[in-house]
Amino acid sequence: MFYTSFKADRDPSMGGRPLMDNAESNGGTAVAQLPEARVPATFDSSFVERPVPWSCYHTPQGGVKTDLSLDEIRRAVASRTGTLWVDVDYRNPSQTALLADVFHFHPLAIEDSLNPNSRVKIEEYSGFLILIVRTIAFREETEDPYDIETVNLSCFLGSNFLVTVHGEHTHPVKATIELVHRKPELAEAGPARLMHAMVDEAVNAYFPIIDQLDEFVDGLEDRIFTSFDQSALREIFSVKRLVLSLRRHLAPERDVFAVLTNRPSALLSFDTQVYFRDIHDHILRINDALETYRELLSNTLDGYLTQVSNRLGSITKTLSVVATISLPFVVVSGMWGMNFERIPLHGAPFGFWILVAFQLGLGALLLIALKWRKLL
Repeated sequence: MFYTSFKADRDPSMGGRPLMDNAESNGGTAVAQLPEARVPATFDSSFVERPVPWSCYHTPQGGVKTDLSLDEIRRAVASRTGTLWVDVDYRNPSQTALLADVFHFHPLAIEDSLNPNSRVKIEEYSGFLILIVRTIAFREETEDPYDIETVNLSCFLGSNFLVTVHGEHTHPVKATIELVHRKPELAEAGPARLMHAMVDEAVNAYFPIIDQLDEFVDGLEDRIFTSFDQSALREIFSVKRLVLSLRRHLAPERDVFAVLTNRPSALLSFDTQVYFRDIHDHILRINDALETYRELLSNTLDGYLTQVSNRLGSITKTLSVVATISLPFVVVSGMWGMNFERIPLHGAPFGFWILVAFQLGLGALLLIALKWRKLL
């Protein structure tokens, strides 16, 4: 639907070669730049098994280097210049070891980033802050069209670095890499702008799901009010459960981005917080849309139950009419079927037909009376 797993192969046009070679050392500072720098695909076939995570470093001189070694990552962090981005897969112990050995993050922050069930949160520590958001998408491998999957994405933001930690390959990471490839000035603006771009992609992933929800609700309304599909009740509860799940995942993000946009921080300038306000606005819009769909589904459920009640009332009304018309036949036939020797019309040659006509007449009179009382 809206979520596609990332391919593990590198771009064949790159031939598997590094995009930028180290420039000659000048005073201990490496400067590297090609006429057209290209960012390699993040996730190759051995991404999880790689001892050193994928990384990208934009030097202060405008150079770009990818796939840094462990020592180069250490030097980039220690320089406190440029923009370093390191993407860690928490399923690889060799990569997660960098969080403590190289970046010296707080143990509690590392624990939160490695826990796939950590709640959405923002915490500021000495020298860095950690932001945990939840990416969301429909599951394509299941038959349930309303089944969604979520993946935590943790972002460590420092003065000159951004470290992302996740398990499964998430769309925001790849989308941000492609964005940096198209707009390298984004990385030059600093790690906070990189984090904004990535989180913005995570929040924007809700919009296709909202569009799909609109189609789900429209389809349910047609099935209920046009053809009255009785199996729609199960669909109503499935879509309603989906809306509640989306609200549960989105609600804490609303509070987190309210903090990002309003709380002063040495790692977030005022100009950068303006960009996070835009994300906060998107979250509020999505939350309003989910609230609208929740009310629509409640109204749709009420409409379904009303349809069921109306159909039951119609069936009951029909049966009541049949029983009312049959009442004279039951009464008259019961009276004339008693075992008495002297019964009126017992010996009459046309007694049977007289009784039939009498019963039909009584039934007709009952129908006329019901019509007159507007009960039919």
